[in-house]
Amino acid sequence: MKEERGMPIAIIRNLVKTYGSKGFQTKVLKGIDLTIYKHDFIALMGPSGSGKTTLLNILSTIDQPTQGTVALDGQDLAQMSNKELSKLRRNKIGFIFQDYNLLDTMTLQDNIALPLILNGVSSQACIQKVETLASVFGLSGHLKKYPYQLSGGQKQRGAACRALITEPEILFADEPTGALDSKSGRDLLECLKMVNANGQATIFMVTHDPFCASYANDVYMLSDGIITCKLSKGAERKEFYDRIMDLQASMGGNGS
Repeated sequence: MKEERGMPIAIIRNLVKTYGSKGFQTKVLKGIDLTIYKHDFIALMGPSGSGKTTLLNILSTIDQPTQGTVALDGQDLAQMSNKELSKLRRNKIGFIFQDYNLLDTMTLQDNIALPLILNGVSSQACIQKVETLASVFGLSGHLKKYPYQLSGGQKQRGAACRALITEPEILFADEPTGALDSKSGRDLLECLKMVNANGQATIFMVTHDPFCASYANDVYMLSDGIITCKLSKGAERKEFYDRIMDLQASMGGNGS
């Protein structure tokens, strides 16, 4: 089965994260083991304070574990220099956050192309890649607009294009639909599902929303610092959504 899923992108073993000083410590993550394979689409859910964002931050090199190992694209993050980590973030990792983080003084086209521009890619190659992604995300007619001229959904789809423009090994999405209305959120999720199904993205998404999570292929539940269970999608997204809702109800929380 593992061979069918492709190569591991991220391998996490015995991951522990503790905050605070001696005598006043809070253990947020309590020994996480997780492997993310190429082309996976994973949603991580759990109650507030369960450690979802902490795990995402450690995986995406924003934070460091207290103990345990994290290997990304075959490299142990603890053994990498700041310069090497910076290069890994730039070339191997994409981010989508709840707020769009687009630059107001740049057009949508330039916002999407920015990672390539910073990497010294030619203007012609940048424009070609931007136009290709924009067509997938329904933004072809908006590339010359500035962020203030765009809807929230258009801005977030633009942020997703910017995250994918460097063809990262893995895309991290932190509550990507949290600031969107239901239709805009659904449009974004359909696009993410499409690029994942086409083999263009491995996605690790943190969400409190069962509807959002139902677009993933696997859902992991995090509770009190440990992964308590995993659900895998069957044939129908609606049936998967119902199972996620049932599990969430059995855990006694809404996952917010």
